[in-house]
Amino acid sequence: MTFDLETFLPYRLDRISEAVSRHFQPVYRDQHGMTRPEWKVLAHLGEADTLTAREIVRRTGLHKTKVSRAVSALEARRWLDRNRDEADRRIEHLALTARGRIEYDKLVSLLKAREEELLRRLDDHQMRTIADALSLLEKMTA
Repeated sequence: MTFDLETFLPYRLDRISEAVSRHFQPVYRDQHGMTRPEWKVLAHLGEADTLTAREIVRRTGLHKTKVSRAVSALEARRWLDRNRDEADRRIEHLALTARGRIEYDKLVSLLKAREEELLRRLDDHQMRTIADALSLLEKMTA
């Protein structure tokens, strides 16, 4: 049995993921001075009213120390607030501030434009094929 790393699905998906992430880095890193973990935390908070750090770890797959650093950085920018849970003081509920929501909306607008630029290279059939394949892989690995 031979092994070809270049055709090994996990390796290909990882390479593609990294390349796509690099395509979006100029927006969140160069224009806004954010790290990838900071963007991921901001994005998840932008999609939810409030989350705990534990929920962000589960959703993103980031290590808890990376989430903690990202939360601290976003708090320093005054883009998020931490509120202690009344029932369990060990838990903090995280939410975007009004300023954080404005910055999130700006970033999303720029990132969606960048996504459209990337996807313009694909025709409708190719888009459906990719979407179907990704959905199938998500179901198989859930």
